[in-house]
Amino acid sequence: MADRLGYLLKHVLARLTEAQTEALAPHGLNGRDLAVLSAVASGEPLSQLEVAGRLRVDRTSIGDLLDGLEERGFVERRRSAEDRRRNVVVLTDLGESTFAAAERVRLEVEGSFLAPLSSPERFRDDLRLLLGE
Repeated sequence: MADRLGYLLKHVLARLTEAQTEALAPHGLNGRDLAVLSAVASGEPLSQLEVAGRLRVDRTSIGDLLDGLEERGFVERRRSAEDRRRNVVVLTDLGESTFAAAERVRLEVEGSFLAPLSSPERFRDDLRLLLGE
């Protein structure tokens, strides 16, 4: 089994997810929450549907994720300043500070996780190549 690519990728992802989950827990987040905050923090106001598209998740999933983040005070939905017919998702002050701290943690975890590799950046580039990016 250890020579099968699917097996290797699945178990590497499981270990990374476990490390990130543990590191993000003190911030009240998990990896999916952080991904949503990252999309919302992208700089341009996004609608709920645009956040879903950016993360490649369906509308119902993003609604539940945003509801949870909104309940915890990390995001809020508001009317767009540019188009009053449109609602956008924005980070609250708590969301901004939590996102910044959690991103630092994510980067530390990823750095430690990839440290055994001779070229972590090359590894990332190769993964992007496989994804067609």
